[in-house]
Amino acid sequence: MTEAIEGDLPPGDGPRLPADDPPSSRSTRNVVEWVAIVIGALLVALVVKTFLIQAFFIPSLSMYPTLEKGDRVLVNKLSYQVHDIHHSDIVVFERPPKVADSAIKDLIKRVIGLPGDTLESKDGIVYRNGKALNETYLPEGTTTDNLERQVIPPGEIFVMGDNRGNSQDSRFFGPISEDLVVGRAFVRVWPLPHIRLM
Repeated sequence: MTEAIEGDLPPGDGPRLPADDPPSSRSTRNVVEWVAIVIGALLVALVVKTFLIQAFFIPSLSMYPTLEKGDRVLVNKLSYQVHDIHHSDIVVFERPPKVADSAIKDLIKRVIGLPGDTLESKDGIVYRNGKALNETYLPEGTTTDNLERQVIPPGEIFVMGDNRGNSQDSRFFGPISEDLVVGRAFVRVWPLPHIRLM
């Protein structure tokens, strides 16, 4: 006769283990889990796009050679919640009201003037507050015309494209409200061989 060891239970009195789930139950659970993962990923992507970072397509040559038509950039939407807009920042902004309607909703340009700055061009060179700008981002020999002396009003910025001869910018539609700025373009991500910080 076999003696029971302390802690052993007689046969048939032990805890019952749950039976394996039937295949149909496992399949349903897998589908629910994948749907939850996809919905969660979409919500995260929506939050990131709405509040943090968004990719933008460059539709024209107005920022050439810094950006070419067809390039894609990432825009940091939180930048100007943390600090002020700076000279030479490349910003994406909503199309100003003064610009005729177009299929293009947002524009991208470089910040040349901030509130209180005095801007003008002389002999093709931009002067800010009486000092000639050293615009190293422009191709050699670039000239800037059509910039009459003006003071940038409070709450507005003056933007221009790097392709000065082929850019509809603040020289044509005037300074823009800071409220129109979506964010700062900080990296070109496409095409892949030309990835770089800006």
